Amino acid sequence: MKKILIIGAGPAGCVAACHLANQGYEVTIVEKSKFPRFTIGESLLPVSMEHFEEVGLLPALEAAGFEVKSGALFTRGATEEIDISFSEYFTKGWTWTWQVPRDDFDHLIAQTTEQKGVEIHYESTIEKIDFQKDGVAASFRNGKEEVNDKYDFVIDSSGNAGVLSSILSIKKVSAQSGRRSLFTQVKDVRQSQFSRSKRITFDVLADDLWFWVIPFSNGKTSLGFVGDARWFEEDEDRDVQFAKLLQQSDNFKSRFEGLDYLFPVRGVEDYTCQAEQLFGDRFVMVGNTAGFIDPVFSSGVAMATSSGLLAAKLVDRQLSGETVDWSKEYAEYMKGAGEVFGAFVNTWYSGDLHEVFFHSNIRMDIKKQLTSVLAGYVWDTTNPFVVKKEKLIKTLAKVIKLENQFP
Repeated sequence: MKKILIIGAGPAGCVAACHLANQGYEVTIVEKSKFPRFTIGESLLPVSMEHFEEVGLLPALEAAGFEVKSGALFTRGATEEIDISFSEYFTKGWTWTWQVPRDDFDHLIAQTTEQKGVEIHYESTIEKIDFQKDGVAASFRNGKEEVNDKYDFVIDSSGNAGVLSSILSIKKVSAQSGRRSLFTQVKDVRQSQFSRSKRITFDVLADDLWFWVIPFSNGKTSLGFVGDARWFEEDEDRDVQFAKLLQQSDNFKSRFEGLDYLFPVRGVEDYTCQAEQLFGDRFVMVGNTAGFIDPVFSSGVAMATSSGLLAAKLVDRQLSGETVDWSKEYAEYMKGAGEVFGAFVNTWYSGDLHEVFFHSNIRMDIKKQLTSVLAGYVWDTTNPFVVKKEKLIKTLAKVIKLENQFP
């Protein structure tokens, strides 16, 4: 029986592990944390539902009762909004997904993965990896015990830790966007006083500053600000900064001001990055290990499950004796998806996508095409926004601005 080593038990690693276990491989996951553990990225996209279903994770997730996400609301001020419904699509696919506390969600995925025969070593760290002609010799430490074994392939889904990147000296290129984020969670005790209060909302406060609101089924809500560094004070207490930023949201300050944070406000900055090398002899990088774009549009888990499942299928083909063109079938494929999401991110922060979103008479065909991208169907080359990307968004924004100047 061929052996696979996976580093990291997040969605990318577990989706890959489930697929390979289903194909009869002996799969071992080494995870540095103890689950459940907090992580950000609580909004999923419908495209991931296909992956959960294919590898057999879906029944357990459906039974958990997570908050259903059937679309997303984008607001700007008191009068401008676009309410995206995944049921109004251009590309046929899933029309809903979930809003999830990732500690519970990831823990459930990991437990379900273990039930498929995958061995997960928690609170364990990779000590050494040696790529040899006939396999990969690896050692990891599980508490005081050192485990040594040989594997046929390694999948790195260690996220920002980039375990293989460090071992193999593979650079991660940072986009140095200058953007930062502050986030926390609260008990959403005033939720019932507001309409559409369980809908995920992106509240635009400026071209380069926005606020996320992600309600969960457990009564808690995730809150976060993302924007250019100019909106954040270097030396100011994060809790104080967060409270000040909340005052800029006329749509949400009355709902959340004065509520206790369930944990001290956390922050990240310059998070956009891309590994220079995604694969090599007997290894591949998936999920955030390969790269991360931006929290807006919730592409993180979608890219994780997409890359995890694709990588697992290619590993299976290669170990079954087929020749795999990793550059074309994996790197270029995932890069194409990243470019589509990247175009939406770039035009979001430039303000061009805001012009399109908040146009008072947005055409239904355009809205459907946008919706399918926002649902994660970024490989459909019949969708003009997938093919023309940033150019199309900028052109539409220019036309809308001219309409506004000369009504």
